[in-house]
Amino acid sequence: MGGERTDGAGWAHGPLVGLDTETTGLDVAHDRIVTAAVVLRAPGRAAEVRTWLIDPGVEIPAEATAIHGVSTARARSGGCAPATALDEIAGLLAAHQRAGVPLVAYNATFDLSLLDAELARHGLPTLPERLGRPVFPVLDPLVLDRWLDGDREGKRRLCDLCALYGVAGTGPLHTADVDVLATLDVLDAQLVRHPRLRGAALDALHAAQAGAHRAWAERVNAERAADPDGPGPAGTAWPAEPPAAARARTA
Repeated sequence: MGGERTDGAGWAHGPLVGLDTETTGLDVAHDRIVTAAVVLRAPGRAAEVRTWLIDPGVEIPAEATAIHGVSTARARSGGCAPATALDEIAGLLAAHQRAGVPLVAYNATFDLSLLDAELARHGLPTLPERLGRPVFPVLDPLVLDRWLDGDREGKRRLCDLCALYGVAGTGPLHTADVDVLATLDVLDAQLVRHPRLRGAALDALHAAQAGAHRAWAERVNAERAADPDGPGPAGTAWPAEPPAAARARTA
């Protein structure tokens, strides 16, 4: 799986495993995964890419299809059973986690929370249950960007950070494997622009991201509280919300 990693500065020169999902919607407690990609990238080796097309068992809304290009008909005709794919995805991620390989995900709370909710829905162990511990270490370029460059104006979608850091993708975003590769490239660019990240211990960096995400969510929730017709509250947990907590927040 790429070898054991440590919490020292050497992590920036070792393997990373990236995750992305494309889904039926944005509700981590109730929406479903339609496509997923797991990419292992290590220096001096070609990236190892695995992708899944999944029949989510529900209709894929037209607005979701417009984003990722997968229709209900395509998912039903070519997709695999959710339980099979989810077990493979979680098993692969757990193996990399046990080997100490950092997990990289853009807006990790979405992908990891949704993955755990999906696993629980199908009676499968969640990622923390497979590991016997929380998911660690995680690197989230979105959270890192908010933390390191919080005063910058403008949106912080993956496409925005690709433009900011000069990342030229290998294809259209909102394709899971393309998004993972772009996310890994953005992280590489962040390490160049913010060299102190390279020397940070993974446990300290993980904790800093959790604190930065909580501070961001609390600030956003204070703003949203003034608008009863606006979006619901943002989750404060990072890198994932337990399935029960996500359901309670969106109920």
